[in-house]
Amino acid sequence: MTSQSDETTKTLDAHQRLNEFYGVQAIYGRADPMHELVGTILSHRTTHHNEVVAYRTLRERFPTWEAVRDAPLPDLIDAIKTANYPEVKAPYIQNLLTHLIRETGAANIDFLRDLSSDEAMKWLTDLPGIGLKTATLLLLFNFQKPVLPVDTHVHRVTQRLGLIGPKVSAEKAHTLLLERLPADPVVLFNFHKHFYWHGQRVCTWYNPRCGECVLRDQCIYFESGLTLALSSTPSRKNK
Repeated sequence: MTSQSDETTKTLDAHQRLNEFYGVQAIYGRADPMHELVGTILSHRTTHHNEVVAYRTLRERFPTWEAVRDAPLPDLIDAIKTANYPEVKAPYIQNLLTHLIRETGAANIDFLRDLSSDEAMKWLTDLPGIGLKTATLLLLFNFQKPVLPVDTHVHRVTQRLGLIGPKVSAEKAHTLLLERLPADPVVLFNFHKHFYWHGQRVCTWYNPRCGECVLRDQCIYFESGLTLALSSTPSRKNK
């Protein structure tokens, strides 16, 4: 049985290898936290290009956040139609803005900078339509809070490596991985970005490029011949 110290060592080793492979990055995010918040909602299950087009069209048609809040729903759906599931995301955005403006008097979340990580996380996840991934991305990228976003790429790579169990959800992985890493926003930012890039470019969803992977020698998915059953990975069907 793998001990907790072994899991921490393996996690830190994988992190260091990807630091060397991709290079350590300074924390960066969108200059406007509201852009980060709404853009992250638009980004769910959508390409970066389509997210950018949706956000740009949204702000061109509705220059203020109050105008977005008050827009006829069909018009808002049309404005963000390049993002997948606009009929779901548009009500989320309007509900969020309604709640935010009612509670704080403005469409502004800069005050989160002065809250503790736990307070800021609770405040955000109490908003309609804001989950753990959106909240952690915003708090790390814009406010440099020591939190760890785990998206589908980070979840897949860490599970294939065996850093988390084969049935551990992305939500649970936030806590498990965060406990093994220093409470340093720069470290957590690089862990997130590097595992995200690795999942996009090398450890891809269906046909991972294992021959190019600097983590291959510690990957339990590779050792299994890509047959290990994981909640993050589609089952391979015999032809």
